[in-house]
Amino acid sequence: MANVFDAARYILLKTGEISTWKLQKLCYYAQAWTLAWTGKPLFPEDFEAWRNGPVCRPLFARHKGMYSVTEDFLPDGNIDALTADEKDSIDTVLSAYGDMEPYQLRAQTHAETPWKAARGSRDEMAFSDSVISKEAIGAYYGAL
Repeated sequence: MANVFDAARYILLKTGEISTWKLQKLCYYAQAWTLAWTGKPLFPEDFEAWRNGPVCRPLFARHKGMYSVTEDFLPDGNIDALTADEKDSIDTVLSAYGDMEPYQLRAQTHAETPWKAARGSRDEMAFSDSVISKEAIGAYYGAL
C-alpha cells in the first residue's frame, strides 16, 4: 500500500509548487474519494480535524514551517507505489479540486460532516487533534 508521502509526491508532480495548506487538502480529498469509490484507503495515515481543516500529522511534520512545496520536497515519496487506478483517482480529484484556492478548500472541508463531526462541539478556531475516521470519510463521500 502506498503512503501519504507517495500520494503527496504524485500530487506535487502534477500540480507543481503549491501551498502546504492546499497539499494537505488535496491529499485529504484523494483519500476521501478513494474510500468512496473503492471502499479502501489510498494510504494508511489518518487525518485530524485541525482548525484549518483536515491535516495529516506525518505530512505536516515534514512541511512544518514551510509555506509552499514542490515535488523535490519529498524525495522519498515513491509514485510507483501507487497503482494505475490510484493515480487515476488522484487525477480525478485534481481535476475537481486542483484549481481551488487553499482558503476555498478550507471552507469546503469545514462545511462537510467528517470534519465537523470529528471536532464535535469545539469552536471552529479551537485546538483539535481528533482523528477523522476513515469510516466516516468513506460513508460521507460515498453517499454524495
